[in-house]
Amino acid sequence: MKIGMVCYPTVGGSGAIAAELGLKLAARGHDVHFISYSVPFRLQGYSERVHYHVVEVSSYPLFKFPPYDLALAGKLMEVLEKVDLDLVHAHYAVPHAISAYLARQMLPSHPVKVITTLHGTDIVVVGNDRSYFQITRFGIEQSDGITAVSNYLARETRRQFQTEKPIRVIPNFVDTTRFAPIRDPDKRQHFARPDEKIVVHASNFRPIKRIPDAVNVFARISRRMPARFFLIGDGPELPRVATTAESLGVLDKVIFLGQQESVEELLGVADLFLLPSEFESFGLAALEALSCGVPVVATTAGGIPEVVDDGKNGFVCRIGDVERMAEHSIALLANPERWKSFAESARASAVERFPFDRIVDEYEKYYGEVLAAAPGPRSDTPSAKSAATSS
Repeated sequence: MKIGMVCYPTVGGSGAIAAELGLKLAARGHDVHFISYSVPFRLQGYSERVHYHVVEVSSYPLFKFPPYDLALAGKLMEVLEKVDLDLVHAHYAVPHAISAYLARQMLPSHPVKVITTLHGTDIVVVGNDRSYFQITRFGIEQSDGITAVSNYLARETRRQFQTEKPIRVIPNFVDTTRFAPIRDPDKRQHFARPDEKIVVHASNFRPIKRIPDAVNVFARISRRMPARFFLIGDGPELPRVATTAESLGVLDKVIFLGQQESVEELLGVADLFLLPSEFESFGLAALEALSCGVPVVATTAGGIPEVVDDGKNGFVCRIGDVERMAEHSIALLANPERWKSFAESARASAVERFPFDRIVDEYEKYYGEVLAAAPGPRSDTPSAKSAATSS
């Protein structure tokens, strides 16, 4: 197959999954064409079947904001015409599914199929904004296939948008060979003393991640045992996080590592992963930690309980309950035998439930089903028009 992969290239779950899915599909013999404004952050290495097409966005005084969605649609049309794609896999309904729809409308001689994967922000955050509600719903209805990364997200999509569009749940995956435990003391000594526990958080540092809560949890841990806190990533909350750490007297124990390409090297030596998010459609960072044999203490937000098994490979607590998160963290870190049991369960759950080969199989199968199906309704049909305008 010739597959167009449209995603945001920045750090985050959707970009990571899109890039790694494309690489795995290319390894299976498919031609994968990434279309974005920069190279996705996990699109590493060279593959003769992986291609990149840059979307150039020009700024004109007339435009207060550069129209990326239109530039993307134009580039998609260009790639469709040149490469003869079989399908476009859009990660996010807005703007990517809409841009794919526009490209298809501009090139009626090539009725390419469009599959849209919902990752969460496009539904719960963007879709809840009344300015984007109708266009998000339209993008869902006009896609030939829809996938969601968790059962929670599929339910929320149906509830919020009152859509009867079939949604296939295909969870995120992890490369369990790459994300694996590192129990070598010689490697660990580069990061912490033998008596210190290593606590980690990784994200794009947006307010929705509630990273100050993680710092509060760590401060309570550090009062009970020697520990270091690794913060992986960057984003708008970074200054606030540093201020919180200073006010709690743990700034000297918090290590700001910024964006890291080899996250697995840090997760592999960790003892605990904290994810106090207000919303997670799935929790890819938690899954990568579990694959490294690291127990996770997180919240009940969104799809996290579908990844973290409470009381088995980690704990899930109410959003904002830093006291409870700290209690679970301290009890686990202070009990080596219990920690070992949780760590083994963490690794086993990732290997058994979310291996990339099985999940990529599901995507390949779904691609085939969508390509074999008859074309669905388009915007020029009465049913599609009513679906796009109803609320």
